[in-house]
Amino acid sequence: MGHTLTIRLPAEMARWLEETARRSGVPQGEIVRAQLELARYERKARPFMRLAGCIEGPSNLSTRKGFSKE
Repeated sequence: MGHTLTIRLPAEMARWLEETARRSGVPQGEIVRAQLELARYERKARPFMRLAGCIEGPSNLSTRKGFSKE
């Protein structure tokens, strides 16, 4: 391994990680690495999500007159 990282987790998250590692037989560090890798992949796969929630207006533009397909 190349880099060691120490983090503090909220009690609930730490319990989840311990339980998941115990049930799956996968070390906690491997679970954390897999989740980080997943987050990195998802960000690259959906870069448009950085815009989610930053536009104001009706939640469903298709209901506005002129935009409906009816």
